[in-house]
Amino acid sequence: MTQQVWFITGSQGLYGPEVVEQVAENSQRIAAALQESGLIAEVVWKPTLTSKDSIRRMMLEANSTDECIGVIAWMHTFSPAKMWIAGLDALCKPLCHLHTQANVELPWSTIDMDFMNLNQAAHGDREFGYIESRLAISRKTVVGHVSNPAVAKRLDEWVRAAAGAAATRSMKLIRFGDNIRDVAVTEGDKVEAEHVFGVSVNTYGVNDLANAVAQVSDVAAESLCAEYQDRYDVAPELGGGGGRHDSLVYSAKLEIALRGFLEVHGATAFTTNFEDLGTLAQLPGMSVQRLMADGYGFGAEGDWKTAILVRAAKVMGQGLSGGASLMEDYTYHLAPGQERILGAHMLEVCPSLTQQRPKCEIHPLGIGNRADPVRLVFDADPGPAIVVSLADMRDRFRLTANTVQIVGPDQPLPNLPVARAVWVPDPDFYTSAECWLTAGGAHHTCISTAIGADTWADFAEIAGTEFALITKGTTTRAFSKELRWNQAYHRLARGL
Repeated sequence: MTQQVWFITGSQGLYGPEVVEQVAENSQRIAAALQESGLIAEVVWKPTLTSKDSIRRMMLEANSTDECIGVIAWMHTFSPAKMWIAGLDALCKPLCHLHTQANVELPWSTIDMDFMNLNQAAHGDREFGYIESRLAISRKTVVGHVSNPAVAKRLDEWVRAAAGAAATRSMKLIRFGDNIRDVAVTEGDKVEAEHVFGVSVNTYGVNDLANAVAQVSDVAAESLCAEYQDRYDVAPELGGGGGRHDSLVYSAKLEIALRGFLEVHGATAFTTNFEDLGTLAQLPGMSVQRLMADGYGFGAEGDWKTAILVRAAKVMGQGLSGGASLMEDYTYHLAPGQERILGAHMLEVCPSLTQQRPKCEIHPLGIGNRADPVRLVFDADPGPAIVVSLADMRDRFRLTANTVQIVGPDQPLPNLPVARAVWVPDPDFYTSAECWLTAGGAHHTCISTAIGADTWADFAEIAGTEFALITKGTTTRAFSKELRWNQAYHRLARGL
């Protein structure tokens, strides 16, 4: 399905049919420029709206069109905003208010009142902004000419967020077993998650997966093992003729069964739990890593909230360099002036975080009480990233985010046979950790090297959920105050 953003333009009949025709011509050029800027969704131009009824019908049509993930609105001329009340009230799709105009420069020597009446977005968009605020309409506001790369970048971020929101609204998430016992932050209200994000979270018995694994043929598994040999540096003991090749074959069967199970149920995200493995011989490792690399969301230990974030990040980052993965803050390097965080997980970190060729290895795992699992081992590539957690705060969900710089390990890690990332958090380690703990941010996160804070902020705005960002310039005192204001706002916004 081709995703679309609809470009709608407001005007009125006061200026005569010739002006309305010119508005349509100009708005088509703006829509074409948006399309040429490289947005990930198709920009669909819609006829100029000049009446209350046409506006309301357009919004209802947007709601009922699955391909439409959002609406961009622009008032080319003055468009009396009372006409927009019913339509804005009816709109359920994300809204972006683009405050632009047809021309970049004013034709100083020829400008007259006809030109002024036609090109008065400076007037019309203020009227539109008022009614949006009066009706408390959630939206993104972008100001500037579409030829400006900064404007195109902000619009791209919003379209990506709208695509992520559309993905969660249609998302089915499978939990193989429950979440890890006695852990608080991986718990959450699945009914509220479906209400806020749209995702349907349901549990399937892990032995349903184990039965599917048992049905995978050796021929199919060996064929996938050949692909592993092509793509990764496979340890000799796992290769054909190696003493532990059977473990690689079983890992391949796990991947084939997992992929098939998800496809049959139309699921785009899933969780596992090392405490609930049924008759599985291994905790899924490389199979999970490869499914994440193909765009699936994943959360370890039953953490379905992180699985939602990983899937959303995969969709929002499509076509960009970098990737997204489950991550966990594991341990710290606290040498003064060199503080950094070592992030990893038992097995399941996505290889989209590196351009290097991962190693395929097998090692013991001290938990799960199963055979040694196969995994991909690598270091995440250096560069900017963001870590985001989703926590259930009882009366709302909170997205806590921290911009970071992945720097890589100071020295090789020959005895740590898992994929990992080492990063320096903004604004510094101490402020970052204090703010994260104050926010109740989870230890499981989604790390993204493709999308940044602005896209996540747009995603939170579309979902109507809290977003708390720790970044350059953040102070513990100001961040604590922001959390208190957020708490008051979101409680009031829900109503009594």
